[in-house]
Amino acid sequence: MTITSEPLDVQPTPLALLLLGRESDPRSERGVDCPGDLPAPSDPDLVERARAAKAKLGEKVFVLGHHYQRDEVIQFADVTGDSFKLARDAAARPEAEYIVFCGVHFMAESADILTSDAQQVILPDLAAGCSMADMATAEQVAECWDVLTEAGVADVTVPVSYMNSSADIKAFTGRHGGTICTSSNAQRALEWAFQQGEKVLFLPDQHLGRNTAVREMGFSLEDCVVYNPHKPNGGVTAEQLRDAKMILWRGHCSVHGRFSLDSVEDVRARIPGVNVLVHPECKHEVVAAADHVGSTEYIIKALEAAPAGSSWAIGTELNLVRRLAKAHPDKQIVFLDKTVCFCSTMNRIDLPHLVWALESLADGKVVNRIQVDRETEHFAKLALEQMLALP
Repeated sequence: MTITSEPLDVQPTPLALLLLGRESDPRSERGVDCPGDLPAPSDPDLVERARAAKAKLGEKVFVLGHHYQRDEVIQFADVTGDSFKLARDAAARPEAEYIVFCGVHFMAESADILTSDAQQVILPDLAAGCSMADMATAEQVAECWDVLTEAGVADVTVPVSYMNSSADIKAFTGRHGGTICTSSNAQRALEWAFQQGEKVLFLPDQHLGRNTAVREMGFSLEDCVVYNPHKPNGGVTAEQLRDAKMILWRGHCSVHGRFSLDSVEDVRARIPGVNVLVHPECKHEVVAAADHVGSTEYIIKALEAAPAGSSWAIGTELNLVRRLAKAHPDKQIVFLDKTVCFCSTMNRIDLPHLVWALESLADGKVVNRIQVDRETEHFAKLALEQMLALP
C-alpha cells in the first residue's frame, strides 16, 4: 500500500461554512455573518471602550438589555426587560437614531416593526437567534394552514403567536386575523381568540399554549393536539383537528424545556420548605408540580415581595437566576436544575460584540442592522396592535 502526502482536494460544504461562521442562512435566524474585527474577550480595556463609544454617541444610541443577558452586557443597558417591553421602550424613544438590542433576532425584528423609519435597530451578533423561533418557518406554517383548510377547520381557527416568533410568523398571524401574546397576557389573548373562533392555532411554543389553556382556562389535556411540522399532515388526523380546541405547534424553549419533574422533586428533597417558581414555557408536568408559575416579570416581582429567609428554586434562564440571587442576599435563591443552563444564543451577545457595534456606530458605520420588509412589517404590526388592544 502506498501512502501519499499530497493534500486532499476537499471543499467545505455550505453547512460546514455556516457552522464555522463563514456564511449565513437567509432562511434562518442563525445568520452568523459578522464583518469586522472583534476585540479579544480578554481585552482589559473593553469596559472603558464601551463607555467611551456610548458617551460619544450620546442620545443618538439607546441600548436595550434582555433579562437573560450576561452581566457584562447588562451594565451598559439603558433599560432592561422582557422582549416586548424592550421593543415598546425603543418605540418610546424617537430621538434615538440607533437602537442597539442586546437580545436575540426576533426581538430586534419586533423593535424594527414598532420603531419609526428614522430609527435603525442593531443586533451586535447576527448569530443571536432563538431555537424556539426557529422551530416554525413561514413555509411550514403555510402548509399547516393548508392542512387545517383540508380538514375543514381553518375558517373557525384563530392563530395566536407567542412574541418569541419570527416576523414572518407574526405576519402570518396578522394576515389571518390573529394576535400576538406574551407569557404575561397569554390567557387574555386566548380568551379573545375563542370569542372570534372555535379553535386556536398556538405558535410556536406548545408548552405555553398548553399550560395557559389547561392551568388557567379549565381546558383538558384531551382538548389539545400537537401539530408536528416534520410529519405528514402534522402527524394528526382531520378528526383530531376537528375535535381539538387547542392546536399546538410542536415547538419549545431549549432552556425551559430541560426542567423536569425530577428537578422539582430533587430540590424539594434538598431544601425543605422551598418555593418552586417556574416559567410557563416549562413542560406541563413541571408547571403542575410547581408552587408558582409566571412570566419573567412575574418571577422578578415575586422575589422582590418574598419575605427574608424564604427559599426559592427558580426554573428559568441562569443569568437571571444568578442576578436575582445577588440582588436578594436575604433569601435563598437557587437554580431549579443541577446542571448549568444558559440561553446559548442569547449569550452570543457578549462584550466584544457590543464594543464592536458601539465603536462602529461612533465611527459612523452602521453594522448588523435588522430590517423587516414592508409587507411583513404591515401584517406583523396588525397582529402586534391587536395584542395592544386586548381588554
